[in-house]
Amino acid sequence: MENKRTCLYDKHVQLGALMSPFAGFEMPIQYSNITDEHQAVRQHCGVFDVSHMGEVIVRGRDAERYVQHIFTNDVKDAPDGQVYYGMMCYEDGGTVDDLLVYKMADQDFFLVINAANIDKDWAWMQEQAKGFDIELRNVSDDYGQIAVQGPEAEQVVEEVLGIPCKELTFYTCKAILPPPSNLHLSPIIISRTGYTGEDGFEIYDSHANINIYWDKLMASGRCKPCGLGCRDTLRFEVGLPLYGDELSAEISPVMAGLSMFCKFDKEEFIGKEALLKQKTEGVDRRVIGIELQDKAIPRHGYAVLDMEGNQVGEVTTGYHTISSDKSVCMALVDSRYAKLDTPLQIQIRKKVFPGVVVKKRFYEKHYKKGEVNSEK
Repeated sequence: MENKRTCLYDKHVQLGALMSPFAGFEMPIQYSNITDEHQAVRQHCGVFDVSHMGEVIVRGRDAERYVQHIFTNDVKDAPDGQVYYGMMCYEDGGTVDDLLVYKMADQDFFLVINAANIDKDWAWMQEQAKGFDIELRNVSDDYGQIAVQGPEAEQVVEEVLGIPCKELTFYTCKAILPPPSNLHLSPIIISRTGYTGEDGFEIYDSHANINIYWDKLMASGRCKPCGLGCRDTLRFEVGLPLYGDELSAEISPVMAGLSMFCKFDKEEFIGKEALLKQKTEGVDRRVIGIELQDKAIPRHGYAVLDMEGNQVGEVTTGYHTISSDKSVCMALVDSRYAKLDTPLQIQIRKKVFPGVVVKKRFYEKHYKKGEVNSEK
């Protein structure tokens, strides 16, 4: 099957981006190099094309009840403009996807799902919708999305794009209605979440308008175009999961260390019983952080060994971190080896490198101060 292209594809090609297949799309991996783009986001401002992400609208009399049913976090009586991170799970506790839920208004929710899972998620969500009085719409093809990230992001969005955003606190959103002269009917949606560990904004709009925003940002010289390569290094450094690596149908939120986003005091949600049992009785495997004593780079799928050389897990994501100059990884291991300071080894090709279990956050987050209860 031919890969899809986002509405900004031609812009990436014009900028000489290295394009590569990702989640069924042709996406920019880097423009200059990953290190420069990573540091631009940490120190100044970077912009990402994330138009490949999926969006689903849930509206109607049972909208809140439906979201409560499929979502591990608790949106009951949520204020308009609140954003929540959480998971959709199977009955056995395995993860369908991790996602963001935007409470736009009463009986109106905007769900943002991972690009690789759009078709699977949509089919699953439709199946779960039976018996609910809701309108469920997959609008993934209607929206483009850019993410403006970094300590200067607020100024750039306000001054370059002319979109007011200062009043948004961490994990909030708002819809900006277009003027009557604007041909597109959907509102601009802007949120302040970030998947980089830095302050940042996500802007959802029509394909035509996303192209206009991109051109303005590039012409301003105030932010750097960034590819998915540094998006991965940025999220990894601050311990944020990627579906398919730290979460999957076989890796539950509890195993991933994300049970804080499973609200067990809710009346019900799909997978609640299985996840509560895991949290209460423990799990066989856990996602942990490991720091190596050497400069060698652990990669996805490399074996994690105990000190006797027995395999006890495997690496989910690994890098030599750009911000802290350390060789670290996240790994799914036997729970007996998940305690901090436990010595472990990583098999990297034909050599074995010693390491130790550390916290998964390898770099401190720098989000805007405010509510952080829903952070991803």
